[in-house]
Amino acid sequence: MRTISELSSLARRVALVTGAGGHIGRAIGDALAEMGAGLILLDRDEESCRESEREISRSRGVSVRSVIADLERMDDRGIVAEIEKISGRLDILVNCAAFVGTASLEGWNAPFAEQSAETWRRAVEVNLTAPFVLSRSLASMLSESGHGSIINLSSIYGVCAPDLSIYEGTDMHNPAAYAASKAGLLQFTRWLSTVLAPRVRVNAITPGGVERGQPRPFIDRYAARTPMRRMAREEDMKGAAVFLASDLSAYVTGQNIVVDGGWSVW
Repeated sequence: MRTISELSSLARRVALVTGAGGHIGRAIGDALAEMGAGLILLDRDEESCRESEREISRSRGVSVRSVIADLERMDDRGIVAEIEKISGRLDILVNCAAFVGTASLEGWNAPFAEQSAETWRRAVEVNLTAPFVLSRSLASMLSESGHGSIINLSSIYGVCAPDLSIYEGTDMHNPAAYAASKAGLLQFTRWLSTVLAPRVRVNAITPGGVERGQPRPFIDRYAARTPMRRMAREEDMKGAAVFLASDLSAYVTGQNIVVDGGWSVW
């Protein structure tokens, strides 16, 4: 019988992490590298992706390479060719990239009546279509791994409706497109888990709201509504990612691990 350390090891495995220049993507990449995985980091922002590459490579001593690609206008053949060139194999796919917009993006951070079909389409393209295309394009490589694992990053708003009272008095809003696309990703996770079984496992992580410089009234209200009395941190996602990427979860597929401090239990 294998030990926990053996089951959790990712030595000699290769992981592709999309959105790796972002906060959660970088944390997950770092966690997988700490357990021994070689990394291919993908992001459209070259500067932040290269920064993740340098930091993780320096601290973890594993092979880390970057692929610069915009998943809103994705060339999946090019991405597959890059993976073939870099490693010739893939064991883990983490679909972490997300369209989160900006406060100034017209039709996004706005009341529902002002949210636009254009931002809806852009969110669906990155948050839902890109994981579909990448999973389809990389399925055969993952199947050949012997340890194939796909991890999709959803959101608490893909599980729960928003409590708009926590936004009162701020300039923050809750885009319908983000919630709908992240909910769709959870159903895609369940669907794909049966289609790719038994060669590839497919699971999801659903983070709660991550504290990242939001207005203090929002942070305080969010924390008060959460049993753990705080918002999430990026490192809170590390344990779930290692669990789902490794043989610790060898008999787990089609599941959603909700890392939300208890937000969704009320």
